[in-house]
Amino acid sequence: MDAACFDMDGVLVNSEDYWIELEREEILPTAVPDQEVPVEEVTGIFYEEQYDVLDESYDLAVDYEAFVSLYEGAADEIYGDQVELTPGVRALLTELREAGVPVAMVTASPPEWYEIVLERFDLGELFDTVVSSADLDGPGKPEPTIYERAAAELGVDPATALAVEDSHHGTTAAHRAGMTVVSFGVGAAAGATENADLVAETPAEMAEIVRSRL
Repeated sequence: MDAACFDMDGVLVNSEDYWIELEREEILPTAVPDQEVPVEEVTGIFYEEQYDVLDESYDLAVDYEAFVSLYEGAADEIYGDQVELTPGVRALLTELREAGVPVAMVTASPPEWYEIVLERFDLGELFDTVVSSADLDGPGKPEPTIYERAAAELGVDPATALAVEDSHHGTTAAHRAGMTVVSFGVGAAAGATENADLVAETPAEMAEIVRSRL
């Protein structure tokens, strides 16, 4: 493999611990009060795109602006105060940087959110590029565009890149782009194994898989 791509939420940081609880207890019941919506239906999807995804299958009780405000109102606290860096991630990213391996963060989170993580944990210089669903003209995960763009920005063929993802939508996007997919999730973000070529159950296993493939 010539490059590595990492999802942020549920892979680099344990933010899904907080988002999944918030979605299950507040966001989804507020948006769809009369039906139970599985959290997995929205995990890994850009929050601004979730409204349309839900609207295709459910009768929504809130408008678009109210829906996205539920996410935006919680993001600063989640990323600024609550999340923790996955054990071993800094060492792994530093090792890849020193070895000259191109590395991208590929995330459904917008710049306002991922920049908090990069600054708080001093990770900015460890990535060659960051690609967010907010940067795309079209849909984000599970469509492959976000990973195709990451590969292009890293200057590699997607078929020669490794992607580490936790959600069904994320693994699907990376698989559709032609990347080798590692399923891994920290905390509540149990890695989705659909479309995964390799599965890691712990941070140490994930790091070892990445090292062995690059």
